[in-house]
Amino acid sequence: MENNDSGMNKFLVPAAVVLAGLFIAGAVMWNGSNPVGTGDTAAAPSVNINDVKTDGLPFIGQADAPVTIAFWSDYQCPYCKAFEVGGVTGLNIVPALPEIITNYVDTGKVKVVFFDFPFLGNDSITAAEYNQAIWKLYPEQYFAWRTAMYEAQDEEGDQGFGDAASIDTLNATIAGLDAAKIAADVAANKAAYDAQANAERAEGQKFGINATPSFIIGDQMIPGAAAFATFQAAIDAELAK
Repeated sequence: MENNDSGMNKFLVPAAVVLAGLFIAGAVMWNGSNPVGTGDTAAAPSVNINDVKTDGLPFIGQADAPVTIAFWSDYQCPYCKAFEVGGVTGLNIVPALPEIITNYVDTGKVKVVFFDFPFLGNDSITAAEYNQAIWKLYPEQYFAWRTAMYEAQDEEGDQGFGDAASIDTLNATIAGLDAAKIAADVAANKAAYDAQANAERAEGQKFGINATPSFIIGDQMIPGAAAFATFQAAIDAELAK
């Protein structure tokens, strides 16, 4: 996958308490900020952002920003939507990502790197494939596309928006995108994109991540759609080092 590593990347993206299904054996379900054990309760591995493989992945911010946030998400996850854009019925969560972007990404202090963690059904896998195709073909439109994907999210899992046909329809409404070209790219590269998404999920699992959204900042793992203040404290601690 292509990575625009020079200067300020204004294209991209960025992520919440976790609504994890039992799609993966031993997964963790997050209830607020407290983990509810559903399997192995052993202590999570220690984390360090310097050990996370981020090369080639979508990101927003300056390539050499002093702080990196690694962010694992699933386009079918309502808590990911709550973190990124808000507006999830029944979830009284103020989205933290816009504030992170305004206060840290746009000021050159933070780079947010996005990892796929598809685990909520076939639509999750399809969205991860399109995610990679958009980043490769249209990095300048990636953030607008990602935002549109979360705004279009409906019921969790394979229950409505999120299959290839619905994403193709959405893509046709976004300026600068060729929906047919994207669909053809996904069809031609499905196996490779699936392998890449699985690798990104496995990268998170090395650090004890088994649900979305989840984040690593410095030596801290933040699970779920936490408030902006939680991210602010972690980022400021890294900037102070």
